[in-house]
Amino acid sequence: MDSLMQRALDEFCARDDSRGWSQLPFFRDGAARAVAERVDAVLAQGIEVLPPLPQVFNALVETPLERVKVVILGQDPYPTPGDAHGLAFSYVGLRRQPASLKAILAEAAADIGFPLPRTGDLTPWARSGVLLLNTALTTQAGRSGAHLKFGWARLADDVVAAVSRERDAAVFMLWGAPACARAELIDQEKHLVLCSGHPSPLNRKRDFKGCGHFSRANAWLAEKGETPIDWCIG
Repeated sequence: MDSLMQRALDEFCARDDSRGWSQLPFFRDGAARAVAERVDAVLAQGIEVLPPLPQVFNALVETPLERVKVVILGQDPYPTPGDAHGLAFSYVGLRRQPASLKAILAEAAADIGFPLPRTGDLTPWARSGVLLLNTALTTQAGRSGAHLKFGWARLADDVVAAVSRERDAAVFMLWGAPACARAELIDQEKHLVLCSGHPSPLNRKRDFKGCGHFSRANAWLAEKGETPIDWCIG
């Protein structure tokens, strides 16, 4: 069996120039290889895995540990081929933007005060210090949530704990109950934790709109002497 996911894992660790993320316990104690084996077993059945394997670790590549200012957690990649590229909520497909992403962009535009973006590609956020991390980095084409129990959650825990430990001042924007549960991993004496309902239309409480997380994050970062995030992506 070709170990394609194992290969992608090895390539990520080799290119992690900062030696930051690749030093997490997830990558050092065998957990990452166990997840890769499960993904490779799916690939061996001829099932398409998303995003494309070279993009699986994009969130960590685009936002190294030493540059993290904001953390946003998603669930797992979009299950339609061509839509996801390794950044939580970010969308590069050709159809209408997913509802949760539309809600996020609408809230950011209203909160900060800029025109609603026409693109759903959040790469500019990632490159300016916003870690857009899904709690499962892969899924199966056509099946949302297919890999949620593969062991990826351990990586999300390690990442949140590392940001809390290593960064002097970061904002954690936690949307929905699963994300908010990770607040216990964060030193709230050092960092700002902002919790709200999920931007999904399935959230019956509708408690995401008006949360003001984007302006609150920027105000807090400025107070800490950090350059605020430019949330306008055009």
